[in-house]
Amino acid sequence: MTKLLKSILLSIGIAFLMTSIAQAKDEPKSGASTSASAPSATSKSGALLDINTASEKELATLPKIGDARAKAIVKGRPYKAKDELVDKKILTQDVYASIKDRIIAKQKPAGADKKK
Repeated sequence: MTKLLKSILLSIGIAFLMTSIAQAKDEPKSGASTSASAPSATSKSGALLDINTASEKELATLPKIGDARAKAIVKGRPYKAKDELVDKKILTQDVYASIKDRIIAKQKPAGADKKK
């Protein structure tokens, strides 16, 4: 009887442990991320992605932006404002609405192009 009780308790413990492991895999990791996932972490974490300097790969991590749209964004640079993506017909209003809170169009400082 003792062996049976021990094996039942062991089975319950193992089942609980496996459930905990499965849940831990489904939860997003907090803390430092690897360089391979850094672009998507940046776009999801609240840090704004600059459409004037971001790479095609970084832009492609935005919602509804794939490789073709990322390439079009890079080709249309520079932008004075992020809403120029719609004005220049690079993105539709629907796509722009889904990313407008995640992007910014920074400007070069005055005199950055001039040589001393």
